[in-house]
Amino acid sequence: MIGSLYSGISGLKANTSAMAVIGDNIANVDTTGFKCSRVSFANIFSSTLSQTNLQIGRGVTLNGVNPQWESGSLENTTSATDLSVNGSGLFMVSDPSTGINYYTRAGQFEWDNEGNLVNPDGFIVQGYSVDPTTGDIGTIGDIVLPNGSSAPNPTSEITFGLNLNSDAEVGDTFTSSITTYDSLGSEAILDIVFERTATGWDWTVDVTHDNGTATSASTGTIAFDANGELDPGSCVPADANPTITITGLAPANPTQTITWTYLDTAGDSDGSVTGYSSESTKTAQSQDGYPSGSLQSVTVDEDGYFTGIYSNGSMLPFALITLADFASYAGLAKQGSNLYSESLASGQALLGAPNTASLGAIAPSTLEMSNVDMATEFVEMITTQRAYQANSKVITTSDEILQELINIKR
Repeated sequence: MIGSLYSGISGLKANTSAMAVIGDNIANVDTTGFKCSRVSFANIFSSTLSQTNLQIGRGVTLNGVNPQWESGSLENTTSATDLSVNGSGLFMVSDPSTGINYYTRAGQFEWDNEGNLVNPDGFIVQGYSVDPTTGDIGTIGDIVLPNGSSAPNPTSEITFGLNLNSDAEVGDTFTSSITTYDSLGSEAILDIVFERTATGWDWTVDVTHDNGTATSASTGTIAFDANGELDPGSCVPADANPTITITGLAPANPTQTITWTYLDTAGDSDGSVTGYSSESTKTAQSQDGYPSGSLQSVTVDEDGYFTGIYSNGSMLPFALITLADFASYAGLAKQGSNLYSESLASGQALLGAPNTASLGAIAPSTLEMSNVDMATEFVEMITTQRAYQANSKVITTSDEILQELINIKR
C-alpha cells in the first residue's frame, strides 16, 4: 500500500515537469527561431516478489526532454540583415568579451556602431572574408562593414555602337565622345575624331582632363567592305583591336592604355561598327572604369554573400556568412537567448558556406518563427492535467485504504 503512495508521487513529479515543458513551449510561441521540446517518460525499475516471477512497478520518471528541430515558418521583414536558414545549419556568433562561439537559428542581426554585424545580445556574426576584387574566400572571422568608400577602377576597355556614313565627302568629320577614368577615378573625356578619306575613316584622339596635360598620340584607320561591314584586314591596326594610350595623367598613373574592342575572339567584326549609307551616328557605348564611390546599402543572397552597393554603381562582395552543422542537434546545450553551444552529445561543429554539402540556403529579409504547434500543446496540456489528477487520486485512494486498515483495530 505504501508503494502505491510513492508511485502516485512519482506520477505527480513527472507530470509537473511535463507541464513546465508545455508552459515553456507556449510561452515561446512568438520567439524567433525557438525549437519546442517534448517530454518522454520511463517506468521505474520494478520490484520482484520473493520466490515468484511477479514484478510490480514502482512508478514513473521523466526520461528526457527532447528538442524538436523541425523548421519554423519564415516571416518576411523589411531588413536586409534579417536572415533565416532554409534547411540545415545554424548561424555562428562570437561573444566579443570571451571569444566563445555560440550557435543560433535566430537571424535577427543588425550593424552596430563599429560596423559589426551583431545579434540582439551584441555577439558578432561569423563569416568568411571575401576579396572584393578577385572573389577569393578567406578565413572565418567577424562580419564587418567594408570601408565606406570603394576604390576607383581605371578604364581598360571601351566599345561603341557606331555607324560612319559611306556617302560622306572626303574631309568630312564625325566626333564620338566617351568619359573614361584614370587610376585615381578622375574623368578623362576622349573625343575620337573620325575624318573621311578615299579608302575609309582615319581617327585621332583628343583628351580633356582636369590636369590640363593629358594627351594621346594614338591614331588608326577604319575601313569597310562593299556591304558596309568592318574589314579588319584593311583597318589600322590590321586584324586587331586598336589601343588608345593616354599620357600625362599625373598625379594618377601617368600612362594609361585602353583597348577599343570591335573584333570578336575569332578576329572578325563583332558588328558594333558599320559603314552604311546613313547618317553618321553613335547608338551605344560602354567602358569598364568607374570613380570611387560611397557605400549606399548591403544585400545578402541565398548563398550567404554580403555585397556592398556603392554610389558609383559598383557591387563588391566582402563577406560570406558561416553555417554550422552538427551530428546531433538534440545534443546541443541550451544557453538561453536562442543560443546553443556544442557538447559531447552534439559533436563538434562542421563549418561551411550556405548551399554547400548538407547546409541549407540563406533566406534574406526573413526570420524563422517558433515551431511550436499551439493545437498540439493544448492537447498535451489536457492529457498532462488528467494524468496529474489521476495520480493524485491514487494517493488519496491509497490514503483511504490505509485509514480503513487502521480502523480495523478499533
